[in-house]
Amino acid sequence: MRRSPTTRRAAPVDPYARRFRQLKRELESLGYFCKGTVLERRMKCGQPGCACHQDPSKRHGPYWEWTYKAEGKTRNIRLSGAAGPIYKEGSRPYRKWKLLLSRLERLSHTALVSLAKQAESDRQT
Repeated sequence: MRRSPTTRRAAPVDPYARRFRQLKRELESLGYFCKGTVLERRMKCGQPGCACHQDPSKRHGPYWEWTYKAEGKTRNIRLSGAAGPIYKEGSRPYRKWKLLLSRLERLSHTALVSLAKQAESDRQT
């Protein structure tokens, strides 16, 4: 059945567009971030008579360490006492960034499959 040239079909509604925009807004709201893990460590020293060997609360530190992978290698960076908490705070948004990106990818795939099916069915009519 042919449509007359004056009959216009409504544009298909993209049910995924709203959720996609919402995820993009969440991505835009993220601040600075860094990948990896930031740990606050307390360590025993090399002197056997030191109190740090007997009592864990007497260990030396805190020492901050940032560990991440780059170019297939694990990198360990010692951070200053001032920088440690800043990097620790920056590692949280990175995990959220990865989660949001994964959700965007899955949603995009689902939307593309749906749009391709719609285009195929439109072509057959």
